[in-house]
Amino acid sequence: MTLRGFTLSTLAAGVLLAGTGAAFAAKTLVYCSEGSPEGFNPQYYTTGTTFDAVSVPMFNRLVEFDTGTTNIVPGLAESWTAAPDGLSYTFKLRKGVKFHSSAKFTPTRDFNADDVLFSFNRMADPAIPKTTPGVTYAYFDDMDMKNIVDKVEKVDAMTVKFVLKKPEAPFMANMAMDFNSILSAEYFDKMKAAGTPDVIDREPIGTGPFTFVSYQKDAVVRYKAFDAYWGGRPKIDNLVYAITTDASVRYAKLKTGECHAMAFPKPADVALMKNDPNINLVQKNGLNVGYIAFNVEKKPFDNKLVRQALNMAVNKKGILDAVFQGAGAVAKNPIPPTLWSYNDKVVDYAYDPVKAKALLAQAGVPAGTEVDLWYLPVTRPYNPDGKRMAELIQSDWEKVGIKAKLITYEWGEYRKRSKTGEQQSMMFGWSGDNGDPDNFFVPLLGCSAVKGGGNVARWCNKDFEDLIQKAKLATKQADRAALYEKAQVIAKEEAPWITIAHSVRFDPIRKEVIGYKMDATAHHYFNKVDLADK
Repeated sequence: MTLRGFTLSTLAAGVLLAGTGAAFAAKTLVYCSEGSPEGFNPQYYTTGTTFDAVSVPMFNRLVEFDTGTTNIVPGLAESWTAAPDGLSYTFKLRKGVKFHSSAKFTPTRDFNADDVLFSFNRMADPAIPKTTPGVTYAYFDDMDMKNIVDKVEKVDAMTVKFVLKKPEAPFMANMAMDFNSILSAEYFDKMKAAGTPDVIDREPIGTGPFTFVSYQKDAVVRYKAFDAYWGGRPKIDNLVYAITTDASVRYAKLKTGECHAMAFPKPADVALMKNDPNINLVQKNGLNVGYIAFNVEKKPFDNKLVRQALNMAVNKKGILDAVFQGAGAVAKNPIPPTLWSYNDKVVDYAYDPVKAKALLAQAGVPAGTEVDLWYLPVTRPYNPDGKRMAELIQSDWEKVGIKAKLITYEWGEYRKRSKTGEQQSMMFGWSGDNGDPDNFFVPLLGCSAVKGGGNVARWCNKDFEDLIQKAKLATKQADRAALYEKAQVIAKEEAPWITIAHSVRFDPIRKEVIGYKMDATAHHYFNKVDLADK
């Protein structure tokens, strides 16, 4: 490692362990992340950037995904049983699980059923005031969980029962998702008694492998290993997220050893990384989709002909070559081809500027019409360069008489504004959370997700909605797949999106990092890695 990298890591360790006399022996892993978390309560958000910095290092769910797969494994629940009619699930909770502590809070008890009821009910019960005004329980709302779960019952101190209003095929997969992270009821009660309940949203207390130390906005998040972690103390002592929005800068830091791992490299750098003896480059076909969403509540995108025309106006092959540089495939459906129920029979809109102009004329849209196009301010696993993509689309649309004004905001602001429907058209995308098609269709295109803010097209189609809701009730995967295949036909015809690409994901890791496993859902897990001794 270079002197520069050594200095950063040693400084980080020294800050984190100051006063212990052990800073010289600490192992500090530095991860160059792509953006700042929107906040520190995983119940409020839906983006991988936030989950990576919050729910992944600091929280647990009742059930979780085995890293590298979407296989469900025990988490804070040791075991579970489902009723034969699919209307209830009973979870036996893990004993001896400790919560983190901080300067403001020292737990007096272990995790128990009260924490599960608190964590779920604060999302489910509108009578419980939010600790931070102005936020929404975005995923809970997007997935319409209030109409899935009837109640959560405390059977005893270490047993909880979820009673459903109707059968829900993807229920267990949903329970492993980040928004179902378990918070401390005792921490909330103490902060509420102190008159500062919002502290739980800023200074997180979880049961995960790392505890929160500090956050410097847009610069760094610091964590330390949780000695009492139920899954075994991490091998590294300190974890530092160095927030670095520019992919080229992230790569420069990785090369010098200033970072041990980095998020989302530029496709142009991948070949160089493969040939670097100091870097291990791991890759997977992404469970993702990148797209342009049309806000159907705003003109001219309330007209299907306009949406279809602008689909035809975009040269996806050109975008794939220029932006993804071969590390991906053109997308025609809202779900990737690696996911079951993908409908390969759907016919995409061909690149046809002449036909696009004719459709726009038919729709009564005059040449020179101006529209806003929001583009991503950060690198995402489904889009390595939002600005470049936006410029290419701007050029394509101009050829058919549409003038796009390019707009962006800081990532947290981008998400906040889009949830309220401020955008006319916007660039977005999705990395699957649980390996179920429901995880794409419902939170991105479902009617309930218009209110929650995940459906940034604000498109609510009755026929589409009926299909995806019926798929939740079906017990056989083949029956569910048939319904989802029909839903994809409707989505393509109605064109609330321009489906752009499914990307290949790359995780560049320095050789001194031992035991890193690439996650299936685009998260980055460091609780089981080690650093080789120099």
